[in-house]
Amino acid sequence: MMLFEGLKVLDVGTWIAGPVSATIMADFGADVIKVEIPGTGDPYRGLPDGMGTPDADINYTWVMDGRNKRSVTLNLKTDEGKAVLHRLIRDCDVYVTNQPMAVRRSLGLTWDELSHLNDRMIFASLTAYGEKGPEADKEGFDGVAYWTRSGLADLVRAGGSPPGASVAGMGDHPTAVSLFACIMMGLYQRQITGKGCRVATSLLANGFWANGCMGSAALAKGDFTSFRATRYGNVPWTRRFYETADDRLLQLYMVRTHQEQEQFLRAVGLGEMLGDERFDTPRHRFENSDELFQILTPILKTRAAIDWIEELLERGINLSRVQTVDDMLHDQQAIANDVITPPTEDLGTPYVINPPLFVDGIDRVGPKRAPDVGEHTREVLVSLGYEQDLIDRMARDGII
Repeated sequence: MMLFEGLKVLDVGTWIAGPVSATIMADFGADVIKVEIPGTGDPYRGLPDGMGTPDADINYTWVMDGRNKRSVTLNLKTDEGKAVLHRLIRDCDVYVTNQPMAVRRSLGLTWDELSHLNDRMIFASLTAYGEKGPEADKEGFDGVAYWTRSGLADLVRAGGSPPGASVAGMGDHPTAVSLFACIMMGLYQRQITGKGCRVATSLLANGFWANGCMGSAALAKGDFTSFRATRYGNVPWTRRFYETADDRLLQLYMVRTHQEQEQFLRAVGLGEMLGDERFDTPRHRFENSDELFQILTPILKTRAAIDWIEELLERGINLSRVQTVDDMLHDQQAIANDVITPPTEDLGTPYVINPPLFVDGIDRVGPKRAPDVGEHTREVLVSLGYEQDLIDRMARDGII
């Protein structure tokens, strides 16, 4: 028996951060019904067709995030469409939404308006900026509400370069895990009290949390002068990237202690430099990072990245290669730990990325085909007691 077998979840959201919390539950056996717009469905289905996205033979983002769900289409701007949703709500355990607050109010789909239908329901709410304050109604994706608003974009850059840009879903996927955690807390509270509740998180909250180390310094009115100097001026030699013979990049981030740095310099044939007052201590090496970088660059360029890594790891020096997304397919560590997993049926891809949750003794369903738009609408309506003639009429009228 799967952990969430028998748990009924309604995914009444679009894009990533809200709906993926339901995907996680589906991975562990929950019956997740995704409610979509008739005809077009969730606009997230079209992400791979956008400008500047990688080309592939499959809808790769939908394969990952839409998996293991059933899809129904409902026009929630109609009374009949909302009536169907209400019937689904009466029998659900979890209701997930990331509809903007103004949209929820206009459709009558707020917690206050729906909670009376099912007093055991966990109402899981995802917003861009939170449900209170002057920006409660403001819409936003993770590239703005999570990435730039938190200060991360400003900090993740070097030299005189502009702030770093985010990539699709970079803040959405971790935020989905936070929403999943909220849902689990709500279900645990229900187990104690017998009553459902509203749980919530936001992209803003998760962005601040992701930038917690530097954010805490800012809240404590810390002085960022030295930090910015190391980012935009004298970048430490261990924070720089070094080209190798196979046109890859090495990262020395984990070469931290005085002993590790000495071992590294000896391993690359620069042991004599330890007697040079410019490089004899970590402080002096830091202060002369430009010179040390210039000395190391041609040396590390003489061999392939993997050769350096294997030799230095044998000496206890933790060196890393800068991975590209193409390396994911061959990452044996990720495969061994089910970070990526083979699908349970042919999805046109050898692996699918798993949510980062692993518990001994709890199995996953395994990635199955993500549903077509409205694929299960008739099946679900029949289970609710709707007659075929009525279902046909609703289809003709654009309600489903």
